[in-house]
Amino acid sequence: MSWYHALEAGELTVRPSVDAAKRFGMSIDRMSVSASAGTPLADVLAAVEKSTADVVVLRYPARETTWFSALANGPRQALLADTVVFWSLPVGKGRRPAPLAGFTAQVEPTADDVLVDDVVADVFGDSGNHYCANPVFDRAAALAGRQDWARRQIADTGAVVLRGPDRRVLALASLDQQRSWTEIQLAGVVPAEQGRGRYGHLLAAIEDACTSRRLVVSTQAHQTGIQRVWARYGFEPVHNLLTVHLVAAT
Repeated sequence: MSWYHALEAGELTVRPSVDAAKRFGMSIDRMSVSASAGTPLADVLAAVEKSTADVVVLRYPARETTWFSALANGPRQALLADTVVFWSLPVGKGRRPAPLAGFTAQVEPTADDVLVDDVVADVFGDSGNHYCANPVFDRAAALAGRQDWARRQIADTGAVVLRGPDRRVLALASLDQQRSWTEIQLAGVVPAEQGRGRYGHLLAAIEDACTSRRLVVSTQAHQTGIQRVWARYGFEPVHNLLTVHLVAAT
């Protein structure tokens, strides 16, 4: 879920998830309530009731602690799919590691599709995403969808790529550059280079590539390892939201 929909949309948004519907063979609506929306529960319940989709993927601020019980008492089966944590950093304030001799990092217009698939599989393959919490969705299809999404994002905007002295790709990231913020959509280190401090150098390269004054990123709450890295670099947590799947009765 993007920073905009999570924190700044200012309203309840509802949109069909066309790509996911094709992938999983069922209709899916995405609903989101941003932190700035002030949407009452009654409006959310009305939107859910109005939806004809097989599954409604609803994301809303975790502060709304009473909402899940109301959703679970409705006509759809309610499944708690995940918690997402959003972090933010003023650009230029990151605690950058010392430069490595011979290493380069820059925005490149393309990235090898196989490499992108491998990085996505390594980053998300074991932990999955919110689709993996719901037995109506196939886990392999969920990962394939994430890989397809990453390839399309990088094809559109390029990638920040960290290379070693031999020019091998060590890490890469895709960004969404907006006027008020730059969002890290995907960032990962190739498996052979993990545990060697490469992620900090990737973050420094991302900071250099920013065209805005704020760098933001999100992940599932259980991904504590990467959140420790962000905290050491200087990011601070700013928002939590819950993902709930509402499945129509069959």
